Amino acid sequence: MRLLVLNPNISDSVTALIGAEARLSASPGTEITLQTAPLGVAYIETRFEALIGAYAAAQMAAEHHAGHDAVIVAAFGDPGLAGLREALPVPVLGMTESALASACLLGQRFSIIAISQRIQSWYREVVQANGLSGRLASIRALDRPLPRIDQVQGDHAQALRTLCERAVAEDGADVIVLAGAPLAGLARSLHGQLPVPVVEGVSSAVRHAESLVALQPGKAVAGSFARPPHKPHRGLPDALARLLDGPP
Repeated sequence: MRLLVLNPNISDSVTALIGAEARLSASPGTEITLQTAPLGVAYIETRFEALIGAYAAAQMAAEHHAGHDAVIVAAFGDPGLAGLREALPVPVLGMTESALASACLLGQRFSIIAISQRIQSWYREVVQANGLSGRLASIRALDRPLPRIDQVQGDHAQALRTLCERAVAEDGADVIVLAGAPLAGLARSLHGQLPVPVVEGVSSAVRHAESLVALQPGKAVAGSFARPPHKPHRGLPDALARLLDGPP
């Protein structure tokens, strides 16, 4: 099995974090291919940055999906996820949707722990889009500068743990969801240190991707996730143009 994991941000150091956790989570024999966005921002925390990340994800997926059994969008908020599901012939998973699915299998109410205050409103919209607002206990986030996005876990370890503990004690969370690629691997580090289960997006997406590939559910040829219809276009990179011009 081969999984293509896309970082829609330009941070190679965060891609390394994603890759390390993806490989630890994958089953024996699963190969992980990593790609970092050729354009965009260091990390996504606004709707506009997510728009840019979605385009970067589409470009990388178009160029590199061939030969892979599933594609993972490795940014919390899942930029471009629904559109990629329309266009690609293989399952496409996002970190957010995967982590929330894991959380829903472990408890009734979950809290999201994020790295930025600015992110919170957008994350609430993402949870709502997944139909899970009624199960969201809270979103708690760091409120401090992040000079090195790849060192958030080390620089703010105690603050992140405190946010998790408060989400359980004060908000009634049954499960903690660690949000964002910079926190990849933190759930593994916190295992057994909190009174409730902890999940994050990279490990959840890898495991769910393996399950979907094994289930062989097929690709939609009708309905809202059928391939986009053929139509004139211009100015697109070659790989995106080929993807749009592919078989109906």
